[in-house]
Amino acid sequence: QVQLVESGGGLVQPGGSLRLSCAASGFTFNRSTMSWFRQAPGKEREFVASIWWSSGWTYYADSVKGRFTISRDNAKNTAYLQMNSLKPEDTAVYYCNVLGSWGQGTQVTVSS
Repeated sequence: QVQLVESGGGLVQPGGSLRLSCAASGFTFNRSTMSWFRQAPGKEREFVASIWWSSGWTYYADSVKGRFTISRDNAKNTAYLQMNSLKPEDTAVYYCNVLGSWGQGTQVTVSS
């Protein structure tokens, strides 16, 4: 059974940074592509970033490219999302995704 637990969200001022974590279990982590999505109030869930299992190749939404970095630690079965230069429009619930499964999400609020 796939389990994903996100953490690391919070309230941060514009220009600040946060690092989200996604602790995973119930599947072969080092053979799975991990992704982050987000959903802002009143909007559809949208793709943020992915990291491939084999090469570590990464892919980002244009809206976060150059500011966010996705990474993974296969020894810890954990994926990360480092978010820098945060903007108010980054405010959303951030979700981890793998094999069609979702975590419960972690709230990120960017506000002064």
